[in-house]
Order: sequence, then structure tokens, then C-alpha cells
Amino acid sequence: MRIALFGTSADPPTTAHGDILQWLSDRYDRVLVWAADNPFKVQQTPLPLRQTMLGLLVQHLNCPNIEHRAELSHRYTLHSVEAARAQWPQDSFTLVVGSDVLPKLRHWYRVEDLLRQVSLLVLQRPGVVIDREDWQALQTLCHHLELANYRGPQVSSTTYRQEGDPQQLLPAIAQYIQQQGLYS
Repeated sequence: MRIALFGTSADPPTTAHGDILQWLSDRYDRVLVWAADNPFKVQQTPLPLRQTMLGLLVQHLNCPNIEHRAELSHRYTLHSVEAARAQWPQDSFTLVVGSDVLPKLRHWYRVEDLLRQVSLLVLQRPGVVIDREDWQALQTLCHHLELANYRGPQVSSTTYRQEGDPQQLLPAIAQYIQQQGLYS
């Protein structure tokens, strides 16, 4: 079975996250998604709240091969991958990342060990130019690296946090944010 692993900050999960998950569900047998604390980010909404919002997104998508797996959440992706491999030892895994993380990816915790266990699929983020040096460095680290033929919507969690445009969110997530008094 081919499994896509999509750990994300999801602060908050936007319609772009939903679009990515839908796109992945058409290409993989199973898509596992979770929210995680990003060790490179200082200010983040508490993880349980982000997990709840991500769960609302997955529930809304109503796709049988997309699973919200909060138990895979760990600040180091290597541990998330190892937990997934322990549950599905016979399957192949593709780690899905946005092009915005490429400059930092070489500095991830035990990145060599991580990239030996997965294929890497990079999704081009709107407005993010992939640095040639970053790409070449990853090619030497990763046994299988691919740039996805994917163009997602120009929506981001950062933009939502800065501008508060509810159009970037599912109504259920916008309502949850309002109920919890988040991002004000």
C-alpha cells in the first residue's frame, strides 16, 4: 500500500490544506495527516486546538482514505514516520512537504535517517521559489525526491492569522476559532 504522510502546523488548517488532502487522496491508497508543533516556530496555537481543527477539516472532506492521525504527532518528523512504519511495516511511505520548508529541511532532526525511510514529495507553494542549492542538497540526501505537479490555492495559515479572512477556512473551523477566541 502507498501511504502519504502529511504532518502540518495547521495553525489554522485552511481550505488549501483541504485541497492538498483531496489531491493526495486521488494519488495514494491512504493519506495520514496530523498537526504537530514545529520546532522552527516560536508562537503556535496550542496543539490540541489545532488537532481539533484539523479533525474538523478531515471530517468535512469525508474521504475514506484520508485519516486524521493525531497519535503520529511529534515535533520531530522522524518520530512520526517511525510510528507510522511500526503500524504499517509492509507499506511504502511518501512524506509530503511544502516548498517553503526546503531551506530548513536539511537542518531537521536526524534528516538523513528520516529521508532513508521515505520518498519525499514537494508541493510548490504559491509565491515560493525553490532554491536550486536546496533542491540539489536534498537530491543527495533523499533516495526518491519528486516535485509534485500540483498548484494549490493562494491561501495560507499565515495570511489568515494576519488578515483574518474567513473565506480561507471551512465554516466549521471559522466557528470553532470564534468559539475559542483564537487569532484575535
